[in-house]
Amino acid sequence: MDTSENISTATELFNKNNYQADSLDDEIRADQFCRNLLQAFHQHLLKEQNLEALEAGSLAAGADYFLRDFMISNQRKNIFDCSAILVRRFAGHWYIISNLEPNMAELMPILKGTERFYHYCLNNKMMTAATAEEIRRACSDYDYYQQRIESFHNITGDGYSDWGNACPLK
Repeated sequence: MDTSENISTATELFNKNNYQADSLDDEIRADQFCRNLLQAFHQHLLKEQNLEALEAGSLAAGADYFLRDFMISNQRKNIFDCSAILVRRFAGHWYIISNLEPNMAELMPILKGTERFYHYCLNNKMMTAATAEEIRRACSDYDYYQQRIESFHNITGDGYSDWGNACPLK
């Protein structure tokens, strides 16, 4: 690929409009752009951050799950409109109800990948430092998510409504 194609691709990857998901066609397009952006993120982790392949792959896969499955597919949100509230909804509710056996060992790499991805976005001027810091703090609130998982496993009777209302999905 020549340099002009690289610039064009980078420009497209960091064009916020390419990640709008207002319709099914938009969602499919946003998902493809997101896949390509995640590949660029993975290469950044390998080449510029000098991470081992396994760690870089784990972080990229974690971000992938959050971005493509939750932000685009479930929420139909632009990935560059992320907030700490969306991270909390994901990790404190959606992840828990969307997995057979939610657990911190599985959730932590997703949160770490999401945090690193949004730091990458900050470095590419796709968000403010304040928003990136709020996302970092939300991704690091492991005790809260552990408590949410434990309380989910301990639901009895009609306690699901109370559990869900403590960290609403919408």
